[in-house]
Amino acid sequence: MIGTILYQLTRNLSIKEIKESGFDTYFVDHTTGVYPIAASGVPFTAATFQSTGDALGDLHEDLAAEQKARVTYDNILRLADDPDVRDPIKFLREREIVHYQRFGEGLRMVQDMLDSKNFYAFNPSFDK
Repeated sequence: MIGTILYQLTRNLSIKEIKESGFDTYFVDHTTGVYPIAASGVPFTAATFQSTGDALGDLHEDLAAEQKARVTYDNILRLADDPDVRDPIKFLREREIVHYQRFGEGLRMVQDMLDSKNFYAFNPSFDK
């Protein structure tokens, strides 16, 4: 969805608008194509996904990822005033909140099934 929004915002830019907006360095490398990159300029990489095979570790990672995405959407909403940008971002933000809640429920379920005194030292993938 973010890629679509970016495409819609940039598809009809003139060279003058590209230069004046500071979009020119990005444009040189990617034209108006979507290249997943953080606002700081760090390209997306699958290395950002952490998977341990441990239900507790992975669920905590999922919870953190949902919160970080929500914060990003909050910040976009602070900067954007175009309803065609804001409305889909609001939807994505709400989705992150629901995902966070579901992952939290999953974490509680996993913890309930483990020995509560030792669940931080237990890997359900191996330990029985």
